[in-house]
Order: sequence, then structure tokens, then C-alpha cells
Amino acid sequence: MNTDDARKDGADRDPLTGRILAAAFEVSNILGNGFLEAVYQKALLKELSLAGLFVEREVSYRIDYKGDPVGTYIADLVVERSVVVELKAIEALASNHVGQCLNYLRASGLQTALLLNFGKPKLEFKRIRL
Repeated sequence: MNTDDARKDGADRDPLTGRILAAAFEVSNILGNGFLEAVYQKALLKELSLAGLFVEREVSYRIDYKGDPVGTYIADLVVERSVVVELKAIEALASNHVGQCLNYLRASGLQTALLLNFGKPKLEFKRIRL
């Protein structure tokens, strides 16, 4: 597992996550902080769509244990069927939020997630890869 912390927009590392982050920074710049997560989710959905990206909202992944379904994970957004985007509007990200993204990746079979926190004056993010 690899994570990149928020120090810059990260566009040079991966073109798709760079485009997603550019959209997230645009939402953050326009709305600022202090809204509920649902507001940022809808705004980011619109911004990603305006950027020409295919976005699915609240994607459900079944969790199996020894061949039987035992639960469901629901990812906030999945972009281009390849990047899970988990949104938060909280004071600070914690290790359990990274763990949540890792579980989404394992459940979905995808390799990359972005954890976005709109709860601070400046957008906080982590790029997570399996």
C-alpha cells in the first residue's frame, strides 16, 4: 500500500487522479469549508462531469466471507471505473479513513483511491494505491 499526502495537486503522478484533484480543488476554492459532505459530493460530481469524466455515485460493493455475502461497502464516487473517491468534511483525516479506502479497493478490485477532506480551509487529500 502506498499513500501520498497533500502537499501539491499531484497531477504529475497520474493524469486521472490529477484531473480529479483539479476538480476537487476547484470545488474547495469555490465553496470553502464548513458544509456537509453531501454538498461537496454533489459539487464534485458536477465538476468532474464538466471535466468530461465518467462518474458513478454511491457505488455498492459486496463483501464476501468464505463464499457468502456478509456486507456491503458503498463508495462515495468512482471515476472512470478506475478510481474510488472517498469524501470527508471533518476536522482531520485519521488512519481509519485510509483503512476505509483500502477496504474499498479490496472490495472493488481497483488499485487507486483518493481520500478528500473538505473540512479544512485548504483541501486535504491522500492518494492510496494497493
